[in-house]
Amino acid sequence: MATTVLIGLTTAGLSTPAAAVPDEFRPQLVTVDTPTRADKALLQTLGLDLTEHAGHDYVEVVLHTPADLAALLGAGLGFDVRIPDLLAREAENNRINAAYAAATTTSPLPSGRDAYRTLADYNADMAALESDRPDLVKRFALPHRSLDGREIFGVEIGKDVHGPDRGLPVFVMLGVHHAREWPSGENAMEFAVDLVRNYGTDRRITDLVDRSRVVVVPVVNVDGFELSRTDGELVDIREVDGGGTATILGNPGNAYKRKNCRLVDGQDTPDGTCRAGSLTSPGGFGTGTDLNRNYGGYWGGPGASDLFADPTYRGAAPFSEPETQNIRELVSGRHVTTLITNHTFSNLVLRPNGAAPDLVPPSEGIPLGDPFDEAALKALGDEMAAQNGYTSQHAWELYDTTGSTEDWSYNATGGFGYTFEIGPDEFHPPFPEVIDEYLGAGEFAGKGNREAYLVALENAVDPTTHSVLSGKAPAGATLRLKKTFPSPTWEGSIQDTLDTTMTVGPDGRYTWHVNPSTRPVVKDRQVETLSGDPVQEESWTGTTLPLQSTDREFTVARDADLLEVVLDWPTPDDMDLEVYRKNADGSLVQVGSSGNFVGEKERVLLQAPEQGTYVLRAINFASVTPTWTLTASLFEAETSTVPGLVEAWTLTCERDGRVVERVPVVVDRGQQLRVDLKACGRR
Repeated sequence: MATTVLIGLTTAGLSTPAAAVPDEFRPQLVTVDTPTRADKALLQTLGLDLTEHAGHDYVEVVLHTPADLAALLGAGLGFDVRIPDLLAREAENNRINAAYAAATTTSPLPSGRDAYRTLADYNADMAALESDRPDLVKRFALPHRSLDGREIFGVEIGKDVHGPDRGLPVFVMLGVHHAREWPSGENAMEFAVDLVRNYGTDRRITDLVDRSRVVVVPVVNVDGFELSRTDGELVDIREVDGGGTATILGNPGNAYKRKNCRLVDGQDTPDGTCRAGSLTSPGGFGTGTDLNRNYGGYWGGPGASDLFADPTYRGAAPFSEPETQNIRELVSGRHVTTLITNHTFSNLVLRPNGAAPDLVPPSEGIPLGDPFDEAALKALGDEMAAQNGYTSQHAWELYDTTGSTEDWSYNATGGFGYTFEIGPDEFHPPFPEVIDEYLGAGEFAGKGNREAYLVALENAVDPTTHSVLSGKAPAGATLRLKKTFPSPTWEGSIQDTLDTTMTVGPDGRYTWHVNPSTRPVVKDRQVETLSGDPVQEESWTGTTLPLQSTDREFTVARDADLLEVVLDWPTPDDMDLEVYRKNADGSLVQVGSSGNFVGEKERVLLQAPEQGTYVLRAINFASVTPTWTLTASLFEAETSTVPGLVEAWTLTCERDGRVVERVPVVVDRGQQLRVDLKACGRR
């Protein structure tokens, strides 16, 4: 077991990007300046550990080694050090946690817990829920053990949960895809406890549980979490030595581990070898697969690396990891009408898609566009964010990502999917902050993620947000809905199968809450195009020396659908474009940027621009010909449709293991369709 010993920890860190690599380096969290899309693209090529905390002009990054720092310095990207010593911060959090636990008998959480769970705690708590309420809770093991040989458990919650499936809508809650994101598991587990403890006394919760099946898997990445959680329980020994104090941190190597325990690319290793294998990787990030890049939806595209040592390594193939295969089978075998996968940190509610709408996957040859259900996805995201104070936005507004959980689940099944990025500024902050995130604090006290999850569960059971089949069939018969199809990856496709069943009740009638028969990924796509000549336009020419910038102002004097700003120059090298809105006090707010690769001209497109003054900034990043042309144009827009497909479920009625009747079913979101299976009853 390797042990890192840091004597006399300080909080001093780098203050400028130009600082030299220090002799004694400590893992740190930095905020990297990425004002253009090209900057973000460059950052994603450096093999660094990018967090999910990002905005239009920054991305926060964990630097594990001096080599990481050197790579960032070499790229020329500016950055600020936000947490100069993550190990010292870990020790500080542990002291805060210990003090809170010592002073607390029972916390306000549904479970009353006052400290982070271990993996054993999660498994024990799930077993206890089943033991306490066997009529309401079923603990189950997912089909695939982890790479280190551990079972992965979840709980299913619902009225008569051990009885036959009666076709209720399913809500899925996931936690800890990334090992270091401990609050993601805590929030998921507390919601499970909340539903069980309040069933029968809270009218709203009782009604929602009666009308659904809730499936919670609090720890998807059990191997990685076990390492992070145990290494994160750092030893903090203070010794008096001539009046001085020394802090010794033991075994911190995997406290900030991100990925799973894949030690050899594409190969399994003997059970129990994960910890020893991870010691060869600083912070545990050089080995493993990023599970949230391993799902099949557009796997292998932007924001997911093909290099094994990269923190965002996508895996040897789509669903190559047992952990993602578990979730694939869980979702494919149920009608999951709403799904939330929890992460940390950023205070965000993210919705599909993970990659920008103007990107064109080679497998399809047309732009991704916004999801078919964008309006409804946004409305629910906004409603959830109103409960916890988070920002509701597209996932791609952080940076482009492919192979993520909800991108696959939404596009393959049609069930709404979201990522919650819990907390403002740390992967696993002091435990009292977990309590505040779940229950709400300040103006969100009494709401928080608890209320946001209940809003999501209400969406899951609302028949207008999915589809419903009903009719007559023989009592006790098994009804099956099945569909096999190609799911697009970035450059090809994989085969997916959705295969779900329910049992007809004793009265010979059934009601089955299902997802629409046509997947969102093949539905019509709305493409917004400019309509005719601009209604207002202005053009400038100018000269800007290398590494300098020039501003021009443009006033939007009327309502319009689109503001297009184009920067052109004669040589195949590099300039960048930034667009700002000017406030009444003269301050600027960036509203768009374009930083394409060398040789690509720059363009910013703003939807429904507010009236007022805009500052257009031409930046000579690396152009040998400093003369440019800048054009701003206001347009009305036309929306055209790229025609999609209509898909059908295959509905079968089975008796005594035999298929007696088979019918195709086409059903849309919000539609209730009657399908009587008369032939099944006659044979």
